[in-house]
Amino acid sequence: MPDSQDPKQVSNDLRNSQFGGGLINAGTVNAGQIGGDIYNIHLGQHTPASANSVQSQNQRQRSQQERNSLDQAYTLQSQKVSNLRTALVIETDVSRKFQYEQQLQSEECTLKELGDKLDAIEQQLQTNDNSGLGANTTIYIERPPIEDKCYKAITQPGVLIRLKAPQRMGKTLLLEKTLDYARHQGYQTAKLDLQLADIDILANLKTFLQWLCIDVADSLELEPQLDKHWQEVFGLNKNCTRYFQKYLLSVTDTPLVLAIDNFERLFEYPEIFPQFCLLLRGWYEAAKQGDKIGNIWKKLRLVVVHSTESYPSLDSNHSPFNVGLAIDLPEFNLQQVTTLAKQQDLGLLREEELAQLMGLVGGHPYLVQSAITALSSANAHLKSQQLTLEELLRLAPTEQGIFSDHLRQQLWHLQHNPQLEIGYKKVVSTNAPVRLETEVAFKLHSLGLVKLVSNDCVPGCDLYRQYFSTRLE
Repeated sequence: MPDSQDPKQVSNDLRNSQFGGGLINAGTVNAGQIGGDIYNIHLGQHTPASANSVQSQNQRQRSQQERNSLDQAYTLQSQKVSNLRTALVIETDVSRKFQYEQQLQSEECTLKELGDKLDAIEQQLQTNDNSGLGANTTIYIERPPIEDKCYKAITQPGVLIRLKAPQRMGKTLLLEKTLDYARHQGYQTAKLDLQLADIDILANLKTFLQWLCIDVADSLELEPQLDKHWQEVFGLNKNCTRYFQKYLLSVTDTPLVLAIDNFERLFEYPEIFPQFCLLLRGWYEAAKQGDKIGNIWKKLRLVVVHSTESYPSLDSNHSPFNVGLAIDLPEFNLQQVTTLAKQQDLGLLREEELAQLMGLVGGHPYLVQSAITALSSANAHLKSQQLTLEELLRLAPTEQGIFSDHLRQQLWHLQHNPQLEIGYKKVVSTNAPVRLETEVAFKLHSLGLVKLVSNDCVPGCDLYRQYFSTRLE
C-alpha cells in the first residue's frame, strides 16, 4: 500500500446490513479497492547486499505496512463473509436466498485472494529476514548423505526427486545446490516458484499450464511458440505434454532439470492440483518407455519441493508423491551446528554452550543460524554490543529477543487459523505428546511448529513452547 494511504481509513461498518430484507452492501467493505493498491506488490525484488542499510530498513517497513493493511482487509472481509453466511441461514425468501448465495461465493473468492496475498507478503518478509542476516547467510552446511543422494539422482534419466521439510529448513538452499550441480554437468535448468505465481495465473488450469510453458521457455531463453504447439483440439494436459515433447525437450539433446518450489500452494486449488499431479506422473512414467518417445522424456528430470504431507487425496496411480526419490530434510545435529559456528568465527563457543543453544531451538537451521549470526555480529563489535549466549537465551522467548519477528509471524499464522490456534494451544500446554486431527497436525508441522512423534505432536522446540504457552492463553 502506498505510504500516503492510511490503513486506518478502512472501515467495516455493518450496522446497516440487511438480513432478510436486502443484500449486504458490497461497498461497505471494499476489499477490491483495498486490493487495487495492495495486489500490485512486486515480490522477489530485494535490496542488493551493497545497498544502504537505511534503504533496506525502509523497504522492510513498507512491506510490514503492506502486510498490516492486508491483515486488516482480511479481518474485515472475514467478518463480512461471516455476516453473509448468517444472513443466508436465517433468510426465508427464495429469491433473496439465491442472491445471498451468489454474493457469498464472490466474497469468499475475495477472501481467498486476500489470504493468498498475505501468504505471499509473509514469504517476502521471511526472505528479506534471511537476506538481512548478513553475508554469512550464504554458508551452506551439508547434511550427509542427502546432498550426494540428490547429486547422483539428478544424473539419472527421467528421475523425480521430492524434497520435503517444514518451512525454513533449508529446502530452497538444497534445491539451489542441486541445480548448481546439474548446471556443472552441462544440464539446462528451469525453476518455478509457485509462491510468486499471481492469483490470475492460478485462476484455471489452462492459464496455469500456459504460464508454465512460457516460463520454462523463458528460462531456457527460447521463444514461447505457444501458437505453434498449442492446439485447442487437444486437452489441456495433452497440449502441455506436446509442448514439452515437441519443443522444449527436442531442441537439444541436453537434459533439462525442472524444479518446482513451494508446490504446496497448489493444494488449495482443486481445479489445478489433481490434473497437474496427473501430468507430472505421466511425464515420469513416459520416461520409462523404451521407444523414441521414452528417450525424449528421459531428458527431463523433475524436482518437486514442498513443506507438508497434507495434500489432497489422489489416486495412487496418478500421484507424483509416491514415486521417485523422497528426501526428508532433517535438522542440524551438534556437529553441524559446531561447523556453522566455526565458519562464522564463533569457534570459541564450547560444545556445551552450543548444546545449550540447541536445547532451546533444537537443530532448526534458521533459528540456529539466526542465533549464531547475532552472536558473531556482537563478537565483531564488542565495544558497542555486549550480547552473550546467556543473554540471548534469556531474552529469546520475549519481544526483546532476536527471534521476535519470526515468533510474531508464526503467531500471526495461528491467529488467522482458529483450528491451528486451538490445536497448538493443546500442544504447548502439556509435556506429553498430543493427538490432533491429521490436517491440523500436518499444517502445524509444515510451519515447523511441531514435530511428529508417531501420530502425535510435540512442540518444534522449547523456544516455541515458552513463547506460545504465554501468547495462546
